[in-house]
Amino acid sequence: MRRKTESALRYSILSLALALFCVTAHAQSAPDEAAGNDASELAKKLSNPVASLISAPFQFNYDSKIGPDERGHRLTMNIQPVVPISISDDWNLISRTILPVTSQADISPGSGSQSGIGDITQSLFFSPKAPTAGGIIWGAGPAFLLPTATDDLLGAKKWGLGPTLVVLKQSHGLTYGFLTNQIWSIASVKNNRDRAPLSSLFFQPFLSYTTPTAWTYGVNAESTYDWHAHQAAVPLNFTVAKLTRLGKLPVSFTGGVRYWAASSATSPHGWGYRAVVTLLFPK
Repeated sequence: MRRKTESALRYSILSLALALFCVTAHAQSAPDEAAGNDASELAKKLSNPVASLISAPFQFNYDSKIGPDERGHRLTMNIQPVVPISISDDWNLISRTILPVTSQADISPGSGSQSGIGDITQSLFFSPKAPTAGGIIWGAGPAFLLPTATDDLLGAKKWGLGPTLVVLKQSHGLTYGFLTNQIWSIASVKNNRDRAPLSSLFFQPFLSYTTPTAWTYGVNAESTYDWHAHQAAVPLNFTVAKLTRLGKLPVSFTGGVRYWAASSATSPHGWGYRAVVTLLFPK
């Protein structure tokens, strides 16, 4: 039964990725050069985590071989709205939220299955509106972990806080840089004080190239390190994205694979899959 469920989830996300690219192909008309340039510029902005661009990504990830016996599997939809707010003539405040909606099974022996909402990660970046003289774009601020999980196995049951930083450069279609945060637990949810304290480092180096026709090819590593368990988990993501329009609404469709180059005792192993639909709301 578990294998049938795992296969169904795998084929579902692969089918979704294929469907997204089919929709992209049908949604495209023959744009003029100006429209093509506009789409390419939007795609480049989408590669910048602190761009002044409202976006609503819906990211789907499928992973398997989870847990000590590698029998678990997980399907997660991350809802990741990004909202820039102008706070002065020279500075923006960028709000980036990650709300995971998860369905998982057998992630540890005897754990059964769970479905629901996970913990929210809320990041606030204070970012200059203009790059530095050397073309560096950056943002820094606080990151918060909010214990919104609807099941004990979907969250840490901790309130968390720490710093976050993003640094990048964009030139001739290339975007490269890193995003990082360090979160420490500062309080426990009631009746969960027996859980170990949280100290987790997230580090994401990224590299992408956007073509004049608004295709983006990207690679990144979403690495995490648990300072208490002394364990790292490092999924490498390889993606292809296309920005197009559905009517007047710019939409980016992404498909890709991920490989767990390093795994902790509780993380997935081997290959996984990713598909993303991102709605854009340019000013």
